Amino acid sequence: MNATKAGLFAALVLANIAFVIGWIRAARRYRLHDRPTLSDGVIGVVTDFLDALGIGSFAPTTALFKFRGRPADELIPGTLNVGKTPSAFLETVLFVTAVTVEPVLLACMVASATAGAWLGAGLVSRLPRRAIQLFMGVALLVAAFFFAMRNLGAFPPGGTAFALDGWRFVLAVGVNFVLGALMCIGIGNYAPSMILLALLGMHPLAAFPIMMGSDGILQPVASLGFFRSGRFAHGPSLGLAVGGVFGVLIAFYIVKQLPLTVLRWLVIVVVSYAALSMLRSAHAEASATPAAAVK
Repeated sequence: MNATKAGLFAALVLANIAFVIGWIRAARRYRLHDRPTLSDGVIGVVTDFLDALGIGSFAPTTALFKFRGRPADELIPGTLNVGKTPSAFLETVLFVTAVTVEPVLLACMVASATAGAWLGAGLVSRLPRRAIQLFMGVALLVAAFFFAMRNLGAFPPGGTAFALDGWRFVLAVGVNFVLGALMCIGIGNYAPSMILLALLGMHPLAAFPIMMGSDGILQPVASLGFFRSGRFAHGPSLGLAVGGVFGVLIAFYIVKQLPLTVLRWLVIVVVSYAALSMLRSAHAEASATPAAAVK
């Protein structure tokens, strides 16, 4: 293992230790004692199974939460980042060791995404309920659009490189900062990362260690912001955390390959319906606010 990967794993471990300590403190501070349900665990298994296969987990999880009606809309961004952190840790360990990417690029991409997440978590933690509903509704539509692009073969084919230099390096690092911030409102980074790196001439496999490495550190860092505000659902987060680890292990070691095109079309339908439902909730929230003010 080279020095850069060793440093990445050291940062990964430290970030996740801080994550565990922060979660325990948040649970005590806000007296969070709700327990996960069976459906929380099942959602974690299914969505992180899809994530490890390259479909992504944020949009499907948000959609399933919206269908179920739990947790509250304003708690979903925090719940996603907190509940998906253990599976992101596992995916980082598995994928960063399996695929070789130029070390400096990997380190800078991970660092920029983490900085973006730190900024994004602070902003999202202060947003009102309706703003979160609007952002997440749009995020789901964006995810559905990317899924459709992938199924229709509209993604750029990519190149053969596993490294970048010059302006391509700077652009990739800068865009990953934005993607890290957007993760905090529920926009997964897999499809945007794939498109970005393909357009810059990188091999499609290069997206995996960059995405997984970014998620592995940015999600515990983002979670620290949600721990401070208490804007996450404790029980569902626990369910996602436990179920997600099993989902990743099943995908990586047992299943490995599925008819992903069919699965993506199914996800597109589910996510699109959830997006419209989220936007409808935002509209209802806006209509209710003036009425409450009149009373």
